[in-house]
Amino acid sequence: WYQRRVREFPTFQHYFIQINLRMISINDNQKIGIAITGFGMLFLLLGMILFFDKGLLAMGNIMFLCGLALIIGLERTFRFFFQRQKLKGTAAFFGGILVVLLGFPFTGMCIESYGFFVIFSGFFPVAVNFIRRIPVIGNLLNLPGISHVAAKLEGQSRETHTE
Repeated sequence: WYQRRVREFPTFQHYFIQINLRMISINDNQKIGIAITGFGMLFLLLGMILFFDKGLLAMGNIMFLCGLALIIGLERTFRFFFQRQKLKGTAAFFGGILVVLLGFPFTGMCIESYGFFVIFSGFFPVAVNFIRRIPVIGNLLNLPGISHVAAKLEGQSRETHTE
């Protein structure tokens, strides 16, 4: 009776093993890349919090790019940044990094932010749709002022979003 009952009700380990089999395998370079990208984003955040400290911003930019190259590979990184439709954003992004490295952190971060927005603008609708489905944060996106901005990022007009 006990063995039959165990077979009928799988344990937590059974589910855990099934979940692990479905996960994407990550090699060691990608793990290191994730860590370096995370530290780069942390340094960028600290650099902006500490009144645009040029040392932290420069280190954050370099670490972010190196981590991205380790995560997706050098060839894919170059293909991503140097696509024909993204050249304007890429020039602004790398130009902003250069301006930060030359010692003008606020101007460089403004230029870099514009380039980042242009490069990653194709991902914003997907990100907004994903965030809308998160229980608490999704409700925040439906507030009056924020819903208009979220709808523009998502590529919708304000009339099509009213629920």
